[in-house]
Amino acid sequence: MKLRPFLPIALLLGIWTGIAQGGSEVFLFDMETEKETIRLLNKRNISNNDGYDNQPSFYDDNTVLFASTREGQTDIAVFTINSNRTSWISNTPGGSEYSPLKIPGENAISAIRLDTNGLQRLYRYGFESGKSKEIVKDLKVGYHLWYNQHIIVATVLMENRMDLVVSNLKDGTKFTFQKNVGRSLHKIPNSHLISFISKEGDTGIVKTMDPVSGATEELIELPNNSEDIAWLIDGTIVTGYDNMLLEFKPGTDSEWRLFYRFDTTEIRGISRLAISANGKHLAMVAKDSPIKIIEKQVDTFNARDLDAFVGCYDPGVTVLNYPADTLYTGRGQMKEYYRKFYENNPSVKVKVDSRIAIGNFIINQELVTIGNKTNQQVALYEIDDLIKSMCFIQDSKMADDPELIVQKQLDAYNRRDLEGFLSTYSESIKIYNYPGQVRSSGLPEISKDYAAFFQTTPDLHCEIKNRIVIGNKIIDHEYITMNGEKLNAVAIYEVREGKIDKVTFIR
Repeated sequence: MKLRPFLPIALLLGIWTGIAQGGSEVFLFDMETEKETIRLLNKRNISNNDGYDNQPSFYDDNTVLFASTREGQTDIAVFTINSNRTSWISNTPGGSEYSPLKIPGENAISAIRLDTNGLQRLYRYGFESGKSKEIVKDLKVGYHLWYNQHIIVATVLMENRMDLVVSNLKDGTKFTFQKNVGRSLHKIPNSHLISFISKEGDTGIVKTMDPVSGATEELIELPNNSEDIAWLIDGTIVTGYDNMLLEFKPGTDSEWRLFYRFDTTEIRGISRLAISANGKHLAMVAKDSPIKIIEKQVDTFNARDLDAFVGCYDPGVTVLNYPADTLYTGRGQMKEYYRKFYENNPSVKVKVDSRIAIGNFIINQELVTIGNKTNQQVALYEIDDLIKSMCFIQDSKMADDPELIVQKQLDAYNRRDLEGFLSTYSESIKIYNYPGQVRSSGLPEISKDYAAFFQTTPDLHCEIKNRIVIGNKIIDHEYITMNGEKLNAVAIYEVREGKIDKVTFIR
């Protein structure tokens, strides 16, 4: 059974909490313009590191700076594009560095240094030597921007907010231009202005400012949950929104437009953005992909690294038997369960035999070997920053072949053969959204819905991208064409007494 798919309608996080964030990665893209359309090519994960990788900026058109965690501290990494190599500038045993930027006219960078004693200041670091020197005293700088060699625009931490402060290094003056601002500061191409995010109201607003006169102008409100922007060289603003990049050109556009959409299994939770001065490269930060999180979970389980394994899960993780029978919740109970499991099973290994990935859901068909015995299980993972829930789908044996019944249903669906389609379902069929929200119940209701649907959708077609079979359950990754649109979904079919008795959809 295929439900009629739907189409989606088109915190201030300071560096002092950076290490507590979930895993993030820095990605680099080549930008090419073809017939006034910008394409993003040659995606590279230039951090490729467990933990915190963030705050990219361009030292020059061939060099990307970013903050990256290594050996328990955050240092400044340097990625050279042409050679595809990473090196390091800082190594501060007593602290960590964040938000690196090139200092104009110098072979040096500036970065926020957070010492283990809580002191947070802006420092200068020699690009080659790494030697450091404090730049601005007595200001707890959160983020900063060089307007020129002598003027720094910074967000300064003031209790529970950040204020926009302009510091003149020549005469030592400091002036607060606005209270309660965001972290994204940028020079606007081909102008004498900078941009910042005003957070005086309920939502963030992109504003321009002349750091000399203090004159400001409001441009556009940011989408919900967006904190960061960057500027293309033609004066277009780009921001991240989940797995999408949106664009807005002041003076031309009245609202945000879609610039680029990524597959959520690869790129999601887009935040920091940086564009090279020549407009040929885009660097951005995104959350660890769901696949990477699950692969780490499997690897740490097989390594019997209990702390690392449990660390892959959200503190409030829910563990279930399919569809919604809760076994336990929370990391504490999980750690105790697997501690006893390891004690009782000195030899255990999980191998992923097949995988379905859709949005923030991963479904693994797993072979679990305990001692000399191997069993099959299916695990359904829901992921945010970490694994939010884990649901086991067990093997239930039956006499009939459930795959034949589900395939018969699929073939009738693609023919828009209503009678053949309905013949594969029990009278008491129930349709759910995962994990247990009832969408429809009973054959008469389904018959009414799909009679009209088949008649009004002449291009209807469903292709199976992947299929997992476990006992009486068939899990299909479906690629659906309808009314010119193409959509992904996962359907979990349960077969009893030769009929499909239950369907659960994940989207």
